[in-house]
Amino acid sequence: MLSYSPPPCLHLHLHRYARSTTISSSLHRQLNHPTTQSPDPVLRIHNSKTTSLLHRQPATTTNNNKTENPPHGNENDQPQHRDSSQATEDNPQTPQFTLPPQEKQNILEMSLVTKRPPQFPGSIYSNSLPSLQSVLQTQNDAQRLENDDEEDEEVMIRRALEIRRKVTAEVFKGAMKKGKFGITYSTNLVNRLPEFIDNVMIEAAALKRLPEFKDSTFNLRARVVIDDSNVVPLIRWLKHNSLSYPKIAKLICMSKGNLYSIRRLVEWLKTVHVKGEFIGSTLLKSGDDILQRRIEELDEIVEYLESNGVRRDWIGFVISRCPRLLSYRMEEVKARVEFYLSMGMNENDFGTMVFDYPGVLGYFTLEEMNEKVNYLKEFGLDTEHVGKLLAFRPQLMGCSIEERWKPLVKYLYYLGITRDGMRRMLTIKPMIFCFDFETTIAPKVQFFRDLGVREDAIGNMLVKFPPLLTYSLHKRIRPVVIFLMTKAGVTEKDIGKVVALGPELFGCSITKTLDVNVKYFLSLGIRVRQLGEMIANFPKLLRYKVDLLYPKYRYLRRTMVRPLQDLIEFPRFFSYSLEERIIPRHKIMVENRVNFKLRYMLACTDEEFDERVADKVERRRRFESGLMENAPSCSSTAQGTPGKTDGSSLSSQ
Repeated sequence: MLSYSPPPCLHLHLHRYARSTTISSSLHRQLNHPTTQSPDPVLRIHNSKTTSLLHRQPATTTNNNKTENPPHGNENDQPQHRDSSQATEDNPQTPQFTLPPQEKQNILEMSLVTKRPPQFPGSIYSNSLPSLQSVLQTQNDAQRLENDDEEDEEVMIRRALEIRRKVTAEVFKGAMKKGKFGITYSTNLVNRLPEFIDNVMIEAAALKRLPEFKDSTFNLRARVVIDDSNVVPLIRWLKHNSLSYPKIAKLICMSKGNLYSIRRLVEWLKTVHVKGEFIGSTLLKSGDDILQRRIEELDEIVEYLESNGVRRDWIGFVISRCPRLLSYRMEEVKARVEFYLSMGMNENDFGTMVFDYPGVLGYFTLEEMNEKVNYLKEFGLDTEHVGKLLAFRPQLMGCSIEERWKPLVKYLYYLGITRDGMRRMLTIKPMIFCFDFETTIAPKVQFFRDLGVREDAIGNMLVKFPPLLTYSLHKRIRPVVIFLMTKAGVTEKDIGKVVALGPELFGCSITKTLDVNVKYFLSLGIRVRQLGEMIANFPKLLRYKVDLLYPKYRYLRRTMVRPLQDLIEFPRFFSYSLEERIIPRHKIMVENRVNFKLRYMLACTDEEFDERVADKVERRRRFESGLMENAPSCSSTAQGTPGKTDGSSLSSQ
């Protein structure tokens, strides 16, 4: 016969069966003989941790190894365990029911979490464990009797509240999930809503006092509070209006439970043309009490601004750039508007000023505004000029006197610029007084020094052409210098002179103006070296348009019949008007049969030119009259000495 050998798994099952049978028989003998000293019956062995936990339960026998009988009722109807405090009174040596702090924390969390993890038979969180109330009660008894495991009650309350917050947050995430929000978005949003979560937690706890929620769970009450607040549809609506989740979270916390105020204010901002991408930042920067403002008050502010020159379609731009304006009362807004109107501004100037720089109305106090106006008057400007200056460049109000204006004025003073020069710079290019001189102006001044511009000429150059300080050093100033030295023939020796005499060249485009003029002059036959000398003598030469240069050059060469060298020696010829100066004076010279160099012909006033012409005519008359006086003597001599006549006549000719 064939022998049958069971598989290994069958041996394992038989071994487990035999072991469990042995344990069950042992437990049966212990139950039939209660006098035997042993721990409580162990119905199942799962692992070492579970066994050690169950073995720490208090014994049910007394010191005399006899089981106490209940005073009343049958023995089988009474519980096998007594209260731990009673056992302690009977026998002080009886071990007390204590748990490690970590396990107590686990029990506390497991009793309060929203969804408990799946449990398997023999788990330490099974129903065989004592309830949370019994654990806390036993712990309080142990504190009163032994003072071994003291724990602050406030800490336990804080832990319980923290767990409640986690439960509320999970309920809120569940509501967000039903609203078709992603897990990541919901988690990021909930993490920024601590105040709203606490509010939901408090309201959910208060609902338990109502009869219909008396027997309901905390999770159900929290879900009811979240659904009644309509916070999830509001989040969806705000997200649709281009608000990011940090802004949505901050708005919900600012509402203090009144979520309807957010929707109401957002709808109002749309009516005044605030773009969706700026709605969130406008609400957050308008002040903490903006959600409590009435719409009528906000409409009154808008109507007042509109009546003073701020157009209706500009209001949204102004509010989005200066949200603090909505937090002011009507009296404050009127005081700020009257401050600028009192300086001579009309409605158009005021409206454009507010549109160019909305912060001029809301970011500064009235004391700061008065202080800045008084400082600008110290440059020699009256109130009306300051008003025009602010209307043209309202960014001046955003500059600090101590941090921006005083250091700049001191720096310009050391460059040799007087107060009148500073006033000219302020009126022509007020943006200069909005720059940080250390990072914007000082590097440019040092660059001019490196080019060879004299120290005393730098200040005059800046006063002559203030926009120079507004140009980029690397994108505008340096490329123009490189072009002049490489393409226009300006030498390194003369470049400082060209920059000092013609700072306006930096305001010209290289491709559209400078390069076009250079190519035109080279096409006339002027060499690059000669062109560089012409530019050094007259830097403005490269600023003219070719359409204006060509008629003058044609008149010079064809009508005046002058050589090109005259133009090279006097390039300023192109700066004079052809119709008003060049042609009239040339006609006078032709009529009087005189001739001058271009310099003496044009570089003088009309009176000086007339004197020069008269003097030239007189000299010619004298010369001609002298020849007439010498003519008779020459003829008589010729008659007396025929042999000498030919020689004398030849010499006179």
